[in-house]
Amino acid sequence: MLKLAKSNSAVIEAPKEAVYTPHLRAAGNKIYFISLGCPRNLVDSEVMLGILLRSGYEVAEALEDADYIVINTCGFLEASRNESKETVQMTLSEKKPTAKVIVTGCMVQTHSKELKDTFPKIDYLLGSGDVEGILKAVQAEAPGENVSNARSYLEVGEVPRMLSTPKHFAYLKIAEGCKKRCAYCVIPTIKGPLKSKPKEKILQEFKTLLNQGVKEIILIAQDLGDYGKDHGFKKSEGLIDLLKSLLEQKERFWLRLLYLYPDEITDELIDLMKSDDRICPYLDMPIQHINDRVLKSMHRATSKAQVIDTITKLRKAIPDISIRTSLIVGYPGETEEEFEELCQFVQDYPLENVGIFTFSKEPGSYAFDLEDQIDEKVKQARKEKLISIQQTVLKRTNQRFVGKTIPVVVEGFHPESNLLMVGRHRGQCPEIDGQVIINDTRKVKGFGRVYQAKVTDAFEYDLVARIV
Repeated sequence: MLKLAKSNSAVIEAPKEAVYTPHLRAAGNKIYFISLGCPRNLVDSEVMLGILLRSGYEVAEALEDADYIVINTCGFLEASRNESKETVQMTLSEKKPTAKVIVTGCMVQTHSKELKDTFPKIDYLLGSGDVEGILKAVQAEAPGENVSNARSYLEVGEVPRMLSTPKHFAYLKIAEGCKKRCAYCVIPTIKGPLKSKPKEKILQEFKTLLNQGVKEIILIAQDLGDYGKDHGFKKSEGLIDLLKSLLEQKERFWLRLLYLYPDEITDELIDLMKSDDRICPYLDMPIQHINDRVLKSMHRATSKAQVIDTITKLRKAIPDISIRTSLIVGYPGETEEEFEELCQFVQDYPLENVGIFTFSKEPGSYAFDLEDQIDEKVKQARKEKLISIQQTVLKRTNQRFVGKTIPVVVEGFHPESNLLMVGRHRGQCPEIDGQVIINDTRKVKGFGRVYQAKVTDAFEYDLVARIV
């Protein structure tokens, strides 16, 4: 089984008396995956799962039944690393005595010593760029590690991949690493420089997914707009060229764009999105802040005026577009006035989905040593205030759906009642955005299909609808 863990930030401390005991060799062949962090990590987990299944291993339905447990960690923020450590601790305490634990991913790449010191019973450590070494890690008869200088992984050959998502949607990773140098971020250190997947390989994978019955393909990278810049493309030219090639396929599908920075959203890209309704009217556009001084300190490439201009252009060209963004409060030196400017922006330019984060002081980032660090209590208070404002905004803006009939992919029963079903419209990305709750399900003939649904009510994050 491949389990997607939900974020939390519990702090794990090293055991006071960590005693090393001999590692027992697993006797069976059942494998269990836990994938933490972003969809790019999930794709790596799916590749590792595919390698093991092709080699004769089987999926365990529960952690307690597994002979081998693979934890793909995230090391992006302190909260992510705490979640990774808590997951390792939980796994070591709940697994059967003979099961082996392999830990891989970003935290292994950057904090392998901490993991070894805290959890000496980990059987094998595998670097984030060493995905294809998973079979060796599982079959190793003694504790070991393989953490090379390859900080990120792109499957570009015939390496198998086993999808863990529902059969109607899948992620397609088109690049790894990052060429930007935002002051608060350590992704370039963790994942290395930009590395774009060859277009012909992306097209091959895209066609394979369609042939497998996938109806929604979600393009992912650290910044989609940087695709191809390591091969000479400018601005978002590489992405536009790729999208045009993908759209040459005649099938009906939803194509979704995740992580596209505002400085890469050109008029040509907007026109392309407008020209083909198979591209979902949806963008994940990280803004991070709106005050010009803060943006400059963050080493962002856009100003407040440019961000507003981009949003205005998108709204005019694609009236039903849904925009997701991420915002950071409590960045070093952020004044109360600058924070209030951000609050006013959220009210003046409503965005459908906003992830709000407090600034995390990450060693190795430019912002780590900046003066005027903000007190944690102030950060948290600002976060809670901005969340409250965004919820009020959503109560108002989501009302625009009420009374409309929209296409919705119905995905399954509601977790709280089999009398209800849940789905998504084109402006909702799986696993991170809200849902459409279906309260009249009589016309649903199967999951993973698109139906026309009339919206009857709206809340902060979710809509209520009936199939018509």
